Amino acid sequence: MIFDDIAGFAAALAPMRALMGLDLGTKTIGVAVSDPFLSVATPLETVRRVKFTQDAAQLQQIIAHRSIGGIVLGLPMNMDGSEGPRAQSTRAFARNLDRLVELPITFWDERLSTVAAERALLEADTTRKRRAEVIDHVAAGYILQGVLDRMAHMKGAPE
Repeated sequence: MIFDDIAGFAAALAPMRALMGLDLGTKTIGVAVSDPFLSVATPLETVRRVKFTQDAAQLQQIIAHRSIGGIVLGLPMNMDGSEGPRAQSTRAFARNLDRLVELPITFWDERLSTVAAERALLEADTTRKRRAEVIDHVAAGYILQGVLDRMAHMKGAPE
């Protein structure tokens, strides 16, 4: 089931199951996972894209192996807040994935997540070659952490 709002997504999650964050690129998919307490996002790996069925099969292996309870897709919004072709392609990917997995799926505005990931890797004095290898799943970690922080803030907010 696809949710456009984080509150609906959070309500649909099974307890004590990790989340998976995805940074969808044209050539790769950055993957990050959370802990079962939904507090920390950890960059996991970068999947080289081939075609949807193979990409989805790789993601399904991670879902099964990591006991994933929900999926967060970074939504590449334009700087003015509108959705362009990349956002539409991400929504199409979510619809196709939704047919294969019975998990809640939501989106998170990923503007500047790659910039933040690049900055963190530069501050860590990561080589250019290594940055190229890890940037996508580090960006997925930023996307997923944004959702985790939002959900934690929602829990703490007075009703």
